[in-house]
Amino acid sequence: MLKYISLFLLLSLSLQADEGLTVVAVGEAEVEKDKIIFLASQVPGNATASDKALINEVQSLFENDFSFYRQKFEVVKSNGFEAIVSNKNYSDLNARGIRYFVLTSFEKSSTNTINLDAQLFGVREKERLEQVRVSFNAQDIRQRGHEVADVLYQKIFGQTSIFRSKIVFVSDRNSAGGGNDVKELFIMDFDGRNRRQLTFHKGTVISPAFSFDGKKVLYSLIKNTRSKYRNVNLLILDIETGDTRVISDKKGINSGAVFMPDGEHIALTMSHEGNAELYTLNLKTGVTRRMTKHFAPDVDPSINVSGTKMAFLSGRSGAGKPMIYVSDPRSLEKDVKRISYVGKFNATPRFSPDGSQIAFSSWVDNRFDIFRLDENGENLHRLTKDFGSNEDPSYSNDGQFITFASQRVLSRSKAVQNIYIMTSEGEILGQVTKNFGNCSTPRWSKY
Repeated sequence: MLKYISLFLLLSLSLQADEGLTVVAVGEAEVEKDKIIFLASQVPGNATASDKALINEVQSLFENDFSFYRQKFEVVKSNGFEAIVSNKNYSDLNARGIRYFVLTSFEKSSTNTINLDAQLFGVREKERLEQVRVSFNAQDIRQRGHEVADVLYQKIFGQTSIFRSKIVFVSDRNSAGGGNDVKELFIMDFDGRNRRQLTFHKGTVISPAFSFDGKKVLYSLIKNTRSKYRNVNLLILDIETGDTRVISDKKGINSGAVFMPDGEHIALTMSHEGNAELYTLNLKTGVTRRMTKHFAPDVDPSINVSGTKMAFLSGRSGAGKPMIYVSDPRSLEKDVKRISYVGKFNATPRFSPDGSQIAFSSWVDNRFDIFRLDENGENLHRLTKDFGSNEDPSYSNDGQFITFASQRVLSRSKAVQNIYIMTSEGEILGQVTKNFGNCSTPRWSKY
């Protein structure tokens, strides 16, 4: 059955170290970037060693968050700048090329939480641009830190950052070996920290997808049973409560599901009528509507933000190899057009948040690599090369980054797969998972 699923969903259509990803600048900047400094201007005198460690972690979090946007920022270490930053010496800062600085002060409350005051200053404006106050403890330090960083980023650019976003992914780290593989669903911060397990089925989880509000996840489950026939059922998970329920368990495949922009419908692959086709399903009523009808299998839908265009994989090219097609999901087989012609076959097309681009993987040179093209099929770009086998791309909520799974062959009998992040232009920023089993199918939260 697993071979059957792989045939339709992948090929025929196609370690525990909570360190996270720290971005390190490489090479010389090609364009001038805004330089920003983060300086802790006040640390409470009654702070314990553990308190100081938390404060240092917050400072490092700010620097690392902004370092992801290396095309926009150069994060400058505060060493040697303490006096001119603390005194707000704008002339001196401007002469040194500093565009922004953030002064953070901390105080310990009577409840043993730490109060943070973060102030963003603009050197050219010669004034404070934003001030944020939050309280945190050891349990919520990273959540609060990312929230503050996002507020500061929004003040500068007027748009949200990736700092509050999450990534769900599948890992086999709970497998006991002996051919009884277990693949469960996990969630982590965008930088790889705060990983936690979401499902406990002791089966095989595949094809996760976030809701637009980031509160729910669709995924399919193949139970580890000895039966010759194992159905692929579709479930939905409430991230906050942990509750799960079956959405579709029709005979055959119920997988590759994604949320539609209205939040009331999903698009998915179903095979209960014989061939694998694409359908919409109303989450409240369970009513389905067919979107494709062809003798070749159609799978793996992705819907643009307006709900007017769907990208999907189909073997209808004539050669039977899966390529990317687009159509209008509002009607059956309306405006179907092939847009990809690269590689032997393609997999996992995914729209960018604004719907202007599609990232996908293609089998080229005996491995998968990530490509990007415009939604009309023009401007093809290869984003990975000579970097292992790369697949399952997923855009960040702001469209500036892509997370993907990359496999490294260690020996003839051993390979390891981890989650990575790159810019949407193909600059690899680094590895997000490590020593966490084989990690696959990352999906970035949309908001």
